[in-house]
Amino acid sequence: MNHSDIIQWLMLAKTPSIRNITLEQLLRRPEGDADVKAEQQAMKATGPIPNILSHQTKAGCWSSERSYYTPKYFSTHWSMLLLAELGADGSDPRMRKGAAFMLAATQNELTTTLEKGGHGLSCFWGNLLRYSLHCSQADNLQIQDIIRYLANDAQNNWCCPYNGGLPCAWGAARALWGLAALPALQRSPIVEASIQSGITFLLENHRLTTADYPTHGQVHPFWFRLNFPLFYQADILFVLRVMAELRVLDHPGAQPALEWLLSKCRPGGRWRGASPFRRRTWPGLADPEETSRWVSLF
Repeated sequence: MNHSDIIQWLMLAKTPSIRNITLEQLLRRPEGDADVKAEQQAMKATGPIPNILSHQTKAGCWSSERSYYTPKYFSTHWSMLLLAELGADGSDPRMRKGAAFMLAATQNELTTTLEKGGHGLSCFWGNLLRYSLHCSQADNLQIQDIIRYLANDAQNNWCCPYNGGLPCAWGAARALWGLAALPALQRSPIVEASIQSGITFLLENHRLTTADYPTHGQVHPFWFRLNFPLFYQADILFVLRVMAELRVLDHPGAQPALEWLLSKCRPGGRWRGASPFRRRTWPGLADPEETSRWVSLF
């Protein structure tokens, strides 16, 4: 399959987000392009984005949730993360309200943890940072506290109580996912040091393709699959996506993983995706071919 065939296959997606990302990132269409505008309007009118947003309350949280974290993966934190992954318009008042709700809901917990010098749960705070920045919340004072928290995690070698107190690859990857959303010119020395710490841990101290990261159990099978969507988890593909955003895919530690990814390419130039949480999150994301389009697009 040649390049044009792959593009055509991606543009046949039922999910407008896939078509829009194809136009913007693969075909380099400008923001004002007529096709891009059409797909951006389609994203607001059809598919998973308007469906997820239709369940948001006036307060900014999601209906029928027990907390912003449960149930997985329908509650506010997960819905906001998924909307950002789908490319929902961050300037949409509903998106901003959702981000503001989460920042307010976690403020006391974050302040207390920082005062006590706590660390861990990098996955949560990295994800929160990611979608908050997507929603133009960079000027919110709590953003700097989240960055401080992730810097503490980096200084504590990404250790997390949910990984038996050991350094956590998922947490480091999600922390970098959040920090990567900061424009390069706005990254303080602390941010740069935290990013470098994560890169060193993920690509230099250990190997993506063998997953020889510290763990108190077995390596999760997710790691060696091509998954979409993931939430607090990570796999090889997700780490490579983060490294691409940080512009370090030329790092020697990434090369074996890129070769591994290429080896997973199926006849026809496509990759086969997995959707491990299809029954636990919003409908409309679990179509096998759409999942394969997502992972091939990345």
